[in-house]
Amino acid sequence: MSASVTASKTFGLPFLKGHGTQNDFVIIPDEDGRLDLGADEVALLCDRRAGVGGDGLLRVVRSAADPAAEAMADRAEWFMDYRNSDGSIAEMCGNGVRVFARYLVEAGLAGTGSFAVATRAGLRQVVVADSGEVTVDMGHAALPDSGPVSVTVGDRSWPALNVNMGNPHAVAFVDDLADAGTLYSAPGVTEGVYPEGVNVEFVVERGPRHVAMRVHERGSGETRSCGTGACAVAVAAARRHHLSPAETGAPVTYTVDLPGGTLRITEHPDSRIEMTGPAEIVASGTLAI
Repeated sequence: MSASVTASKTFGLPFLKGHGTQNDFVIIPDEDGRLDLGADEVALLCDRRAGVGGDGLLRVVRSAADPAAEAMADRAEWFMDYRNSDGSIAEMCGNGVRVFARYLVEAGLAGTGSFAVATRAGLRQVVVADSGEVTVDMGHAALPDSGPVSVTVGDRSWPALNVNMGNPHAVAFVDDLADAGTLYSAPGVTEGVYPEGVNVEFVVERGPRHVAMRVHERGSGETRSCGTGACAVAVAAARRHHLSPAETGAPVTYTVDLPGGTLRITEHPDSRIEMTGPAEIVASGTLAI
């Protein structure tokens, strides 16, 4: 943190708490970019026993005030500085973008309707409905040519699809979500494919264009929901079902059940992904740690 903030150990710093399908976040307003949150401070704030508690942290800052986003300032006023709960920096968080957008509207910093949010993975266009539901243009899905990928839990392994949504994912279809184990620690993945770590999704079929998943998010462990993970799962499911929009020429929508709720994911023929789901701000206060 900056010297002035470090001196007070964050005492008196405003915060909010929000979630998207129970993927929860600490929100720190920092409109003019005066805070320098270090990994230790972020980890403390996200600690569920010693801090506020959350799967990650969203710092709300004007794009022009942060070097990571100033090049996007002419297209997006606000930058989502997203951190994992261990304090590490991440490129994107789909549920986080929805919560971030909902906060901007509730704080009077943006209106309902469509606007852009800057992230480390690029611009994300959002549409905030009067109902509070948020649709996010998640950008384009990529299928890196990494060769065969497998996911391992204990002595069992499954083939996985490498999907990149601005952050990396390994998607494995299993017979039962219990096959993923406790997910207290990261599942094993093919060595060398993900040098910066990976989010791992375990998926089961529920019905036509309907799947359910569990996820281990790098830097956070198992979470109740993962927006980019749900997008990666829908992409993998479309390939599994021979419904790739790039081949059929028609968009495809999947319902994705997560432990914390349900998201609707649409893939378009140009590989662009849209995610729709709820976002809620549930608390606000002042830090005393």
